[in-house]
Amino acid sequence: MNRHSFLLVAAILGSTIVSAATLATSSDGATAKAATRYESDKKLCAEESTSSTRMQCLRDAKAEYEAALTKAKNEQPSASTSSDKACAGCGKVLSVKVVEKDGEGSPVGMVAGGVAGALLGNQIGKGTGRDIATIAGAAGGAYAGHKIEQKVKSVKKWEVAVRFENGEEKTFIFDKDPGFASGAAVKASNGSITHR
Repeated sequence: MNRHSFLLVAAILGSTIVSAATLATSSDGATAKAATRYESDKKLCAEESTSSTRMQCLRDAKAEYEAALTKAKNEQPSASTSSDKACAGCGKVLSVKVVEKDGEGSPVGMVAGGVAGALLGNQIGKGTGRDIATIAGAAGGAYAGHKIEQKVKSVKKWEVAVRFENGEEKTFIFDKDPGFASGAAVKASNGSITHR
């Protein structure tokens, strides 16, 4: 065997070791099948009668093996492609409801209502009846004043229900109309949602 043939065989054996390492880290069936065929082809090449025929056989076997690896790699779906399709935090609006919530009543409403009720109650009856009417008017007025103040200070809230692509459902509350409609595509962002 001349020096050129020896170097070529060494190069092919070296690539075989690298290919075997690639095979060990790959769980793909097509890669394993290509490696098995390559090993079989190398054994057949070793049986050739002349060194030039053996070398050509080994080159052809290696070329087929590399083509099979390339094909297997191209047919495998890449992880980045599948992650691009799935949108983390994406979902659709299920419903938008406007809810009116009562405001907080303060002592001012109770006192004002109580004074107004006491004045009205004092106008009714004489003697003990007047005293009872004043007390009842003050209590009723305080309650009415409290309720009136709550209604005056009531606020609107927008409740937006969303179903995310991972199946989770969540409701987001907004102080102003967020401009979402049922079926709108949205994405979670900083504890809230935005249009997608």
